[in-house]
Amino acid sequence: MKPDQRTRTRTRTALALLATGALAVALLTPSAQADTGSVRPECPRGLSCDWVPAAYRQTGDPADKETYGNYDTADRPRGNAVRFIVLHDTEVDYDTTLKIFQDPANQTSAHYVVRSSDGHVTQMVKNKDIAWQAGNWYLNTHSIGIEQEGVAAEGAKWYTDAMYRSTARLVRHLAATYDIPLDRQHILGHDGVPPTSAAGTPNMHWDPGPYWDWNRFMALLGQPARPSPPRSAPSTSRSGELVTVSADFAGNRQAFRDCEKGVDLPAQASSAVPLRTAPSTDAPLFSDPGLHPDGAPGTDCAADWGSKISATQQAVVADRAPGWTAIWWYGQKAWMRTPTHSRVITPTTGQVVRPKAGRDSVPVYGVAYPEKAEYPGDFTKPTTGTPLVYTIKEGQSYPGGGAAPTGYFYAPTIDSSKPYDHTYFTGTQTYVTVQIGHRVGFVRASDVDVVRTRS
Repeated sequence: MKPDQRTRTRTRTALALLATGALAVALLTPSAQADTGSVRPECPRGLSCDWVPAAYRQTGDPADKETYGNYDTADRPRGNAVRFIVLHDTEVDYDTTLKIFQDPANQTSAHYVVRSSDGHVTQMVKNKDIAWQAGNWYLNTHSIGIEQEGVAAEGAKWYTDAMYRSTARLVRHLAATYDIPLDRQHILGHDGVPPTSAAGTPNMHWDPGPYWDWNRFMALLGQPARPSPPRSAPSTSRSGELVTVSADFAGNRQAFRDCEKGVDLPAQASSAVPLRTAPSTDAPLFSDPGLHPDGAPGTDCAADWGSKISATQQAVVADRAPGWTAIWWYGQKAWMRTPTHSRVITPTTGQVVRPKAGRDSVPVYGVAYPEKAEYPGDFTKPTTGTPLVYTIKEGQSYPGGGAAPTGYFYAPTIDSSKPYDHTYFTGTQTYVTVQIGHRVGFVRASDVDVVRTRS
């Protein structure tokens, strides 16, 4: 069976499969080979770019139309709008990535793949269609996925100048085409994609990892991503003030652990700034309640994104202490080191989301699906959202406020053979995007006020 369309994702077992020789690689069919030369890639003019189609074929029993890969056909942005861009790393080399996406048994794909050595771009899924890439079906249906050749734990080795520049040109082009804001609530790493449910939190991915230079990348996207000039020193940021993390990549040397392989990674330049439970380097690292439901402290694992914030992400100041700043993070206070005269954070103008007056807390969702009553009465599989473990409590506020499309795309078979197959169900409930922690989430607009702040 193909994976549940709410959780289709790029697999991270590819390296293990290669090591055991178990990875099946399918050759292009004659029709797919012909398609290689007939389709013009959707790339900006002047960018080295070609078209190599991902597989779109059944696997297993020919009678089972629900068993297929590696994406879903659609007609975006009609119906389901394209609102987000998701950046990944491949965890294998460029050639192997293309082969994986050409095998329907792997049930994974992305719209684009960027080569490390020279920044060459290969498009593999048309932008109107839905790649299985984000691990969140709602994000899949409303995003474009870009795979970058590399290994997250070895980022500095793979993330080249050519790659940064090609990916930035492509993102600028796509953002202009689909009117996507150039901010970190819409230009996401895979590590910024929320789970669809609370139970799915531990399974979410953490690429492109702590060694992707977000300062550099967002600067390449232009002025919309830059923080506004500070009115006061970062160490005196006021409670309730919106700030952008602006830690210098080269000077922010951090030592993390690759807990998946059980090895310590060398101290090196990083976009990640550790977060603690109190203003002290001896205090435990912040514990993401979705990753650590038992209340255990956060870890220095590269994959534990709850214990760190990334450069160019934004947050709202919750408290201050000498040399430290607390931010609202996953419903609690999290502390980062902000020594006097440092530029770890920069006061910023922008929108924040806070509970409406009289609301003790507001639930946060990983999807923006319609309500059950909004589906047709004869539709047998209405899909609705359930709250994550995170809430926005009275007195707290978080960056965000951009409207999120409300809808669910139902596509269970390869050829639209079931009733309502390949139908986009639109909901009337309005949701807005919020940077609840390292990952974004969605809240009902009726639950919150969206307020503009000034630095």
